Amino acid sequence: MIAFWLVGTILIASAVWTIAARKPVYSVVALLLNFAALAVLYLTLSAEFLAVIQIIVYSGAILVLFVFVIALLSSGTAPFAAGPNRLPKIWMPAGIIVAAAFVFLTYALVRAPALTPPRAGAVGNAGVFGSIADFGKALFTVQLLPFEVTALILMVAVIGVITLGGEQMRAPSPPHEAKVERAMREAILREGEG
Repeated sequence: MIAFWLVGTILIASAVWTIAARKPVYSVVALLLNFAALAVLYLTLSAEFLAVIQIIVYSGAILVLFVFVIALLSSGTAPFAAGPNRLPKIWMPAGIIVAAAFVFLTYALVRAPALTPPRAGAVGNAGVFGSIADFGKALFTVQLLPFEVTALILMVAVIGVITLGGEQMRAPSPPHEAKVERAMREAILREGEG
């Protein structure tokens, strides 16, 4: 139980750091810490497969994608002007939402019938909590549409980054090259007339 509260505290702190960091790269580092803590939480729940997938997919692939997006969007641009700090204004609504969620969850737990714990057993067997067989069955049957929509959203995001980054990377030709091209066209036109 102590591990759960420790990992939960790290999860919340890293999520707040992700949002509150001033530099995007620091946000990515905080998100990496959040994903790692979530993988540890999966391990405490005996969901080893989900923990490994969390590290490989999110901490590996998705965070690298975020770093490339940050690098592409910030290349060749002037530093952004700092706007007004709006973070202090969010604490009151966030506190109200957290308090309401806490009251709702407390009420739901008191009113809920006793939950049966998941069946324990060897990892990998069907019907065991966190088993690969049950995860795969749920992912490709019940949760197939959200899985495919997520893949489509990620693909659209990558295409958008390439489109935005491609426009910034295309530099206009220098003025002296335009003058040389114009002079060459005029010379070719004069030769054709003569």
